[in-house]
Amino acid sequence: MTVSSTSTYRRTRQSLHGCAELLLAGPRFRETGDLRLRVLPHGIATWADPLAALVGGELVANGRRVPLDGLTIADAAERVGLAPSSLADVYDGGPDVTVTDVVSLDPQAVTALEDALRIGDEALARFRPEAERTLWPEHFDVAIADGGVNYGVSPGDAHLEVPYAYVGPPGVVAGAFWNAPFGASRPVSDLGDPTTAAAFFREGAELLTHQPGGPS
Repeated sequence: MTVSSTSTYRRTRQSLHGCAELLLAGPRFRETGDLRLRVLPHGIATWADPLAALVGGELVANGRRVPLDGLTIADAAERVGLAPSSLADVYDGGPDVTVTDVVSLDPQAVTALEDALRIGDEALARFRPEAERTLWPEHFDVAIADGGVNYGVSPGDAHLEVPYAYVGPPGVVAGAFWNAPFGASRPVSDLGDPTTAAAFFREGAELLTHQPGGPS
């Protein structure tokens, strides 16, 4: 990941997380009851058509495309005809962003975040082709669940500020592979590409098959 500073990436990540909730998942949930998002080759979007998306720092919806940097979320929503909506009443946590907050995006950080989610989505598809890959707006990670184990890629959070892949078993597991409170994590920059990230997921799954009560 090539970004000028960690604080710049963190600010961009929070802004995009807020946009994902208030401009994509929130409005769609109020309309259909579905808050799922999905990863695009470049960017993220609502689960189903009509498409609303965040691509390269721009909001795309209703046939319009608006650069987000410097706008409030409310202003961005008005320009494309969306009704912004928080999901704070649906889940705990989330991006802690309001419609009056100004979106602050660094182009390099946007690219780094979108690349990480793309790598994660492709890696999960290679690891478990049959599993439904979902970008969840609460934690802003693309993930699957398989045999009670969560596999995914986060763009960063309190655990690790940079994008990381993770394996999250339902309980505590001993061993050097398991280096996080929730299981195992590796920076996406260390993994490099979808093939290596998929190998990380497979290693975690294989290790768990040898644990008492682990997935078979």
